[in-house]
Formats: sequence, C-alpha cells, structure tokens
Amino acid sequence: MDKILKSISFVFHPLIMPVLGVIFYFSKSPRFIPHEIIQAKLISLFILTIILPILLYFLLRTLGKVESIYMPTAQERILPLALNCIVVIVILQRILTPNQIIELYYFFLGILISSMTCLMLAVFKFKASIHMMGISGVFMFFIALSIHFSININGTLALMSVITGAIATSRLHANAHTYMELILGLFVGALPQLLLVNYWL
Repeated sequence: MDKILKSISFVFHPLIMPVLGVIFYFSKSPRFIPHEIIQAKLISLFILTIILPILLYFLLRTLGKVESIYMPTAQERILPLALNCIVVIVILQRILTPNQIIELYYFFLGILISSMTCLMLAVFKFKASIHMMGISGVFMFFIALSIHFSININGTLALMSVITGAIATSRLHANAHTYMELILGLFVGALPQLLLVNYWL
C-alpha cells in the first residue's frame, strides 16, 4: 500500500494535467479539427508543458535553486512557478490563441491564473498543493466540457473523483502537505476554471 500511494504522486503528476485536459478535449469535441492541427498542438504542448519543465528542473537543481522534485518549502517553489507562468504565457500567445480553440485558450488561462496565485502564495510563504491544483483544474474543465458539449461523461467524472481523493491521500501519506494546504490547492485549481466558464460556455 505504501508503494501504491507513493506511485500515485508520480503517475498523476501536475505536469501531465494540461496535456491530459487537451487530449480529453480533442477526444470529446464534436467540432471538426484536422488531424494535422491536433497532432501539432499536442506535440507543441507536450514539449512546453512536460519536456521543458523537466529540463528546467534539472537546470535549477544543478544551480542549487531546488533540492528535490518535491520542492518541500515555499521558497523553493517561487522560481519554478515563475518559469511555469512564463511557459503558459508563451502557450497562450503562440499555440492556443482565443481565435483558434476558445475552450483550450480559457483552460490554459485558468492554469495561468492558478499558477500565478500559487506563486503569490509561495512569496508570502504559503504552500498550496500543486498536485491538488492540477487535478482540480482539469476536473472542473471536464465538468464544463460535459455541459458545453451536452455529453454524458459521468463515468469519467466518477473516476476523476476517485483520482482526486487518491492524490490527496497520497500527499498526506507522504507528509508533503497538511489538510489546509490540500484544500487550498483544490480551490486554487478549480476556482479560475469555474469563473472563466462564463467566457466560453
């Protein structure tokens, strides 16, 4: 059980959440989108949201700016979160502009707001759970898409509920966060997605 709980934090790492949301969107959207465009978007996002952050992490670790991938202190999170905000801004300006795929534009705008909020909290020495921020943001986006496209994804939403609970349990088991930090991360991830729904739903 110990190994399973620890592995959950890696399997459902916050880095994969943006791409997971995009894949889900393309799989459920009734709109016709050329396969070449989907492929180009996914490759670009995979590089910018997964590969680049991993490379930046190793660079920061080499420079002594972070000690581990868990970034246990609020101070360690400031620079990685700031770099993540810059990456998301580049995505919004170059890859997912509002005149192309509006749902994904606002999804990533919500991610930017969540990341900036988490950054500000870190500056003031508050540590919100980035794992919970990631899963709750994607969860809220899935709910909005189900309403927007009038599709029944109750099974997916039930699975997301289980995954959210599993991630929270995993973080508590690892003594990585307190209950308050998990709840804070949940709201930081979900609220921007919920508020931005008014602009595209």
